[in-house]
Amino acid sequence: MEWQIDGVAVTSTEALEEDEVRAYVDLYQEKCPGLYALNLKVDGDFVDVEYRYDQDVPFERIRRITGYLVGTLDRFNDAKRAEESDRVKHNV
Repeated sequence: MEWQIDGVAVTSTEALEEDEVRAYVDLYQEKCPGLYALNLKVDGDFVDVEYRYDQDVPFERIRRITGYLVGTLDRFNDAKRAEESDRVKHNV
């Protein structure tokens, strides 16, 4: 089944009431601003929800360096920058 609710394209593997589908849309729009599409996979009493954004979501790398959570090193002094560059880098 397919719906278009509040600008969100919704597909489902089984027939659902429109009120239930609207509840999923409302919940995920609140959690995920910019929601584009929902795919609801019904498996008995469970519903697996896949959601997509209408554009790329910016990703910022966060690292734990010497006890600090940082995205960039621009606020580190020379000693902290040297400490980071001396660290052993492991390939995953």
